[in-house]
Amino acid sequence: MIELKDLNKEFKTAKAQVSAVRNVNLTIQDGEVFGIIGFSGAGKSTLVRCINLLERPTSGSVIINGTDLMRLNGKQLRDARKRIGMIFQQFNLLSQRTVEANIRYPLEIAGVKREEADARVRELLELVDLTDKAKSYPSQLSGGQKQRVAIARALAPRPEIILCDEATSALDPITTSSILDLLKSLNEKLGVTIVVITHEMKVVEQICDRVAVMSDGEIKEEGTVRDVFLNPKSETARRLIEPAHASADAPQAENTIRLAFTGEESGAPVISDMTVKCDVMVNILSANTENIGGKAFGQMLIELPADEASQLRIKEYLDGRGIHYEEGGLHRSAQEGGDA
Repeated sequence: MIELKDLNKEFKTAKAQVSAVRNVNLTIQDGEVFGIIGFSGAGKSTLVRCINLLERPTSGSVIINGTDLMRLNGKQLRDARKRIGMIFQQFNLLSQRTVEANIRYPLEIAGVKREEADARVRELLELVDLTDKAKSYPSQLSGGQKQRVAIARALAPRPEIILCDEATSALDPITTSSILDLLKSLNEKLGVTIVVITHEMKVVEQICDRVAVMSDGEIKEEGTVRDVFLNPKSETARRLIEPAHASADAPQAENTIRLAFTGEESGAPVISDMTVKCDVMVNILSANTENIGGKAFGQMLIELPADEASQLRIKEYLDGRGIHYEEGGLHRSAQEGGDA
């Protein structure tokens, strides 16, 4: 288990002191895939580097399986880091080494015997589906293949935790999806805890169990991916979930409402049924469907009629159907029965 307690990280510059991480408190359970999401400059990459002390926190505690890394000496910290693998956005492969030599590298540093190391490399090549690329060099690989090598290298010492710092940001959408599927599969097969840093909600939706939303160095909200998707409480989460609405090019309208559909509702004819039963016409500004944990979730941004009576009929209809909706920052559902 990873516990971050009252964590702060400050950087001093010639002109000012910058607080990159401020008073962060998080608990990540063993075997979880946990996402930390935010826009550029939110502090999420600094935070993940504090977990293995690549960036030493200014104050606070980093407790892994009961041991506070902040209290360890140099040798003890090096030993602790062997149980924490890391995957980077730009792969960080050694260009003069073959694929198998890149994967073997951390085992060489650890002093593992060559025969044992070679057996582990063969096992990992099969695990990431790169057996036929063992003798290739990084320059001969695609971006997705390079990231698979980086994943295998991170797994070589049999870590308990894998930290992924924007590991798919340099990849195209199809390759990103395949890498995320691989990480999820490894999590299920090996039980390894995975912490994913990203600025893309689709990454979180595809792979994560829980997510923390970060902005200005602080955790703004935390919860299951489903709960954050249905009821985002922070402005950052809303912007990440509703990119079309947040865009400067998005249609501007005064009376808007965001609908969030779960399960069978995501495929039901809600708008057409609502139009008939409420005797109103609405304008659909944007809509999309996501797959979260193997279930279909949808969202839609609609413009309501100007008159209050029509708006009230629509809200009563949505409450009756049990459909989550958000109006002007207010989150409601039939189950909530009021302000959230």
